[in-house]
Amino acid sequence: MFFLSNNYYLRFVSKTNLEIQLRTLPNSPGVYQFFDKDSKILYVGKAKNLLKRVRSYFNKNHDYGKTRVLVKKIVSIKHIVVETETDALLLENNLIKKYQPRYNILMKDDKSYPFICIKKEDFSRVFLTRRVIKDGSEYFGPYTSVRTARAILSLIKELYPLRTCVYKLSPENIQNKKYKVCLEYHIKNCHGACEGLQKLDAYNDDIKAIRNIIKGSFNAALQKFKGLMFDFSSKMEFEEAQKIKEKIDLLSNYQAKSTIVNPNITNVDVFSIISDESFAYVNFFKIVNGNIIQSHTTEIKKKLDETDKQLLELAIVEIRQRFSSITKEIYVPFLVDLGKNLKVTIPKVGDKKRIVELSLRNAKYFRQEQFKQIKIIDPDRHTNRIMAQMKTDLRLHEEPRHIECFDNSNIQGTNPVAACVVFKNGKPSKKDYRNFNIKTVNGPDDFASMEEVVYRRYKRLVDEAQSLPQLIVIDGGKGQLSSALKSLDILGLRGKIAIIGIAKRLEELFYPDDPIPLYLDKKSETLKIIQQLRNEAHRFGIAHHRNKRSKGAISSELSQIEGIGEKTILALLKHFKSTKRVRNSKLEDLIDVIGKDKATKISNFYTPKK
Repeated sequence: MFFLSNNYYLRFVSKTNLEIQLRTLPNSPGVYQFFDKDSKILYVGKAKNLLKRVRSYFNKNHDYGKTRVLVKKIVSIKHIVVETETDALLLENNLIKKYQPRYNILMKDDKSYPFICIKKEDFSRVFLTRRVIKDGSEYFGPYTSVRTARAILSLIKELYPLRTCVYKLSPENIQNKKYKVCLEYHIKNCHGACEGLQKLDAYNDDIKAIRNIIKGSFNAALQKFKGLMFDFSSKMEFEEAQKIKEKIDLLSNYQAKSTIVNPNITNVDVFSIISDESFAYVNFFKIVNGNIIQSHTTEIKKKLDETDKQLLELAIVEIRQRFSSITKEIYVPFLVDLGKNLKVTIPKVGDKKRIVELSLRNAKYFRQEQFKQIKIIDPDRHTNRIMAQMKTDLRLHEEPRHIECFDNSNIQGTNPVAACVVFKNGKPSKKDYRNFNIKTVNGPDDFASMEEVVYRRYKRLVDEAQSLPQLIVIDGGKGQLSSALKSLDILGLRGKIAIIGIAKRLEELFYPDDPIPLYLDKKSETLKIIQQLRNEAHRFGIAHHRNKRSKGAISSELSQIEGIGEKTILALLKHFKSTKRVRNSKLEDLIDVIGKDKATKISNFYTPKK
């Protein structure tokens, strides 16, 4: 008998009923639906094998919290068996859009996007609309930019005079002379179809050419216009030939603005995906006759720790439906299961590979723009995303909301100091920065110095019952990391605080008891924050070291003068601000500050140097 591993789940459902449902699932492709105790749909999913996929929710412990909550709420299961995996994917997409379950990802609605409509009527109108009416008319789009759609309509208007009136131009109405030509006819924006001055067949030829242009196919229109131009030229009708030439130039210029990929790549859809902890970004290119005629990037909010493969499969189905794509081939960065009717290509080299990389680059740029906007309008979400990403990248048990970084500074063993900088929620907390003068170490010993400052820092935090960081970053390799660990061992904090070391040469990250370093992507936000910590600790430590050296140099020079003590030095520096000014000051000025006797000694000391 099949038993549930999630024992707590049995408190909410009838064990017998659910077990029966699980045992009777078929080994067929299909769609499953999870319902709660109120018969409300929680989740819709697809599967190659319904029995194996649905059982997997109940026979293992899930690391992702939302999945555990979902399983806890499931009371009943329904399934629909289909013929193929493609049918399962399509049905899943339709059910998600219909019911919008809480635990399913939802693609952004496209109702606000504009379409170009070719109206189903005699002498079809071509116009921009945001409403898709199922009346047999043709809709092209959606266009993610209204400017792009209007540019295409403007081009069409320049090339082909079309009617803009809303008259019902039926053969009976035209024959009965129900309508009269308007201003559009007189300014040559229309050929006067309302009075029978343009035949329906000729008008439909223009509509056919317009349809090809909207789809990105310009060759037929260009050939037609070139033929007309040569005909007018041969008849010595040069003014008409010039008008046609202007249309050819207009069409050629518009075509040149399209991104040319490769003329041999025709009628292909390209998809790519990039994701983080909470969101995924899918880019779509539509390529016709070697030109990218459409580009669209959408943001998907994750619900149940979905993989990139799962997200991309759902996005491909949704986007192809949205853009009415019927291409037989798609390019993707990795293998996806979309059935046998669609050819899936994973390019390895050449122009095909480059177009997938271009798609991926567009997805990355879109994500960066989203991040910039979120950082301004929703800084909390930006911080939460960064913290979640750092937790994953650095393999931590909790988000590093409080990070501290240590760095040592000395020159040939003189004036050894150390710095501790603090970041909270990914940003510097300068009021918490601390400097340390090394007290127990003689000579240039970075390892011993690190051991001392780490011990002093956390001994004080423990004694004062202050909050400890979630992560410690040590500027250095294995040696400095081992020294810091000794101090944590003494204080009993090892295992309670995560600690890593960062080496400068290759930016590798070292972990305790792990001989193999971690290498993060050079462009990753996690590495950038770690580098910012390291650089800030270095800057803060160097500044403290420089100040200490300066004070030492000043006091050592003035203290060489016989009869000049510490109080006199302080009085001089307070008045003159620097040793240089003391050296260059007149005897009278020195007398006013420290008296004649001491002023004479200082003047005599510096006289040979002057």
